[in-house]
Amino acid sequence: MDGLMLYSFIGLFILYILYAKGVILADFNFVSPKEAMDIINDKKTNVTILDVRTQGEYESTGYIKNAILIPVGELSSKIDELKKFKEHKIIVYCASGSRSVSASRILYKHDYNPHNMNGGINNWVRSGFDIK
Repeated sequence: MDGLMLYSFIGLFILYILYAKGVILADFNFVSPKEAMDIINDKKTNVTILDVRTQGEYESTGYIKNAILIPVGELSSKIDELKKFKEHKIIVYCASGSRSVSASRILYKHDYNPHNMNGGINNWVRSGFDIK
């Protein structure tokens, strides 16, 4: 019986990790930094860039040009600040891609069109793209 409980716990833990990373049950799009840049540069597409890191990270590490900062912990209470971007594709990023999954879930729940950027701003920089 103890073995069954251990395997059940491990299984649930794995499911939780997969859910938290957006691997399962994600109702939004994932984009690479290159795909995000293509969307940003497409003059026919209305796009908004949303940084969901903390103010400190935004200021110390830098940010993607024209990004709006709303930390993920404040996103639900500040969702109305994004109303004018309701019809836009929203490129969502954090440092490494975990918090942006949570933010993308919040945006999707409120009928926005989130595009979670894989690997966050760290992957953006590794891909050779500029930050401010």
